[in-house]
Amino acid sequence: MAGAMIGGLLARGLPKEQLIATARTPERCEALSKEFGIEATSDNKAAVEQSDIVLLAVKPNAMKEVCLEIAPHLKADAVIITVAVGIPISTYIGWLGEHAIIRCMPNTPSLVQLGAIGLYANELCSETQKSSAQSVLSAIGLCVWVDTEEQIHAVTAVSGSGPAYFFLILEAMIEEGVRQGLNVEVAKQLAIQTALGAATLAAQSPDQPAELRRKVTSPNGTTEQAIKQFESENLRAIFSRAMTACSNRSKAMGEELKEQ
Repeated sequence: MAGAMIGGLLARGLPKEQLIATARTPERCEALSKEFGIEATSDNKAAVEQSDIVLLAVKPNAMKEVCLEIAPHLKADAVIITVAVGIPISTYIGWLGEHAIIRCMPNTPSLVQLGAIGLYANELCSETQKSSAQSVLSAIGLCVWVDTEEQIHAVTAVSGSGPAYFFLILEAMIEEGVRQGLNVEVAKQLAIQTALGAATLAAQSPDQPAELRRKVTSPNGTTEQAIKQFESENLRAIFSRAMTACSNRSKAMGEELKEQ
């Protein structure tokens, strides 16, 4: 994810000298420097001492260690952006002290600059800092702000984990296409292009998804039969239970990490 953000920022014209990356090993630092042409170091402390925006893109179970390491070296007016799932801002304050902190929930399409990113800022974050953070994160996709920190769990359920739902649907469509006689590559191409086209149409159309579905569902036609089957199998309830399980796990992970 950090690599996607670096690539997106550079593609938008951010000068390379304004970026510094950190990694655990000299080998990874060398690879980052070679790939992007930016400074890379394994010294987290030195990196944050000169940074106005600090992006924490490490796994949740490593976050406490990193935060405690960099806390004494942060600029007083630095804004901290974290992409870790589950960890509440109150926990970051305990680790880092009083700072402007923004929780960010991106998703894997950020790797191709088509991410969907939910954001929430604490009260110490100024409008200027929020604008700067959005400028950074918009390099990898669409940014939306939510009103409460609690809503980040819903963002996780909708978009953070959402790509996997669509990958599962693609798997099922491809498998059924093959079962009905298509070559696997043909089925794959058709399913992926259909998903891309449907998403693009939904993004560009003034109509809501329900209306787009209605328009393509002719009475007594083929699509209507498919939709009726989905509805009879209670697809909406399946999605509701799955997404509730996702958000509940997000909440539980935060509680687990607080207790460490």
